[in-house]
Amino acid sequence: SLMGVKGLTIGYGTTENSPVTFLASPMDNMERKCETVGHIMDHLEAKIVDPTTGEVLPLGMKGEIMVRGYCVMLEYWGDPCKTNECITKDGWYKTGDIGSMDAYSYLRIDGRSKDMIIRGGENIYPAEIEQFLHTHPKVKEAQVVGVEDVRMGEEVCACIKLVDGQESSPEEIRAFCKGQISYFKIPRYVLFVTDYPLTITGKIQKHKLRDEAEKQLGLKERN
Repeated sequence: SLMGVKGLTIGYGTTENSPVTFLASPMDNMERKCETVGHIMDHLEAKIVDPTTGEVLPLGMKGEIMVRGYCVMLEYWGDPCKTNECITKDGWYKTGDIGSMDAYSYLRIDGRSKDMIIRGGENIYPAEIEQFLHTHPKVKEAQVVGVEDVRMGEEVCACIKLVDGQESSPEEIRAFCKGQISYFKIPRYVLFVTDYPLTITGKIQKHKLRDEAEKQLGLKERN
């Protein structure tokens, strides 16, 4: 109200898609604005596919988000290999993001496919755990990565920034999760950190965070 803005909306897209492909309406209710990134824009197509098989998934199921239409770039300049990796022969762009769509084409984002943790055959999306951990009153920020494990393949590791002046323990965090999220999503490891490795644009570098966590936990040497 101080800025004189009558309505807010939310959108989703990538640089490769010029950049907005999903957009909410200012008239959408608060639930849609908070839980989705809007619906597919006019004259564009979207689908959710199994990241491994490429099979189109039913509404409500999580998979890789793909987009097709006038917005998709022609190519990565001077990089045909990357172009062929990201754009199919029939024009679908692979976003690398994981999400699901409802019957009205509203999209919910669940994370990045490359960040997915595979623990004993279970696919785990870090964003789900991160969102839950943010509800803990002592947690300022949480990032979840998969770390190496001989028996399970990967284990869940939460790297947590605490609210200034607060103290916690791995046991407290795990107890908070118990009975609230699936047992296999409860972090086996909890590390308390003061910062995260960032790109020059301020994005968290999860591959570096994973490496730092494995080093701190001594998993490289152990495995």
